[in-house]
Amino acid sequence: MSSTGLLPASLGRVLGALTLLWLPATLADAHCDTLDGPVVMDARLALERADATPVLKWVRADDEPEIRAAFKQVMAVRSASPAARELADRYFFETLVRIHRAGEGAPYTGLKPAGTPVDPAVRLADAAIAAGSPADLEKALAAHLHETLTGKWQRLVASRPRAGDDLVTGRAWVAAYVDFVHFAEGVHQVLVGSGGHSDHSAPGTAPQHEH
Repeated sequence: MSSTGLLPASLGRVLGALTLLWLPATLADAHCDTLDGPVVMDARLALERADATPVLKWVRADDEPEIRAAFKQVMAVRSASPAARELADRYFFETLVRIHRAGEGAPYTGLKPAGTPVDPAVRLADAAIAAGSPADLEKALAAHLHETLTGKWQRLVASRPRAGDDLVTGRAWVAAYVDFVHFAEGVHQVLVGSGGHSDHSAPGTAPQHEH
């Protein structure tokens, strides 16, 4: 990717890749709460194998006994009938997601259907992991960063020439200035490792403040 004229291309690529960590928490929440999301996918695998190990990484160590107990209960009843299996599996999915969310300090609002829309960056991140390459994700995020930063810069410079002469224009410049600086500050905070749910901290670590 060539230089944007605002920052070196190499830095743009780095910031673009790290923008994934800055997604709004609600978008990441929806991904964790979906029936085709990674938490439930691992739950299905655990039930298929009759082994709780694949799901334990999604919860804090202190919550592991509760998940193990729920898993044991589910395995004891799910073979009774197809209806029992469906109800037991659903119970386990809901229990696991609820405890996972609680471990992040976030509310549980129920499981979302498979196919629930999530941020394109989340889908690209999953695709990158599956493919073993972040190339497509990097390109998409770098392009989005370039577009966003350029738009904020253009709003800033458009109002600057008369910012000291006209009150309306001056206030527009101040608003654009604050927006631009806060954006830069937010990106820098991502670079140094801050961010709430979106920094994908391991379960059991203290939640960080969101931007």
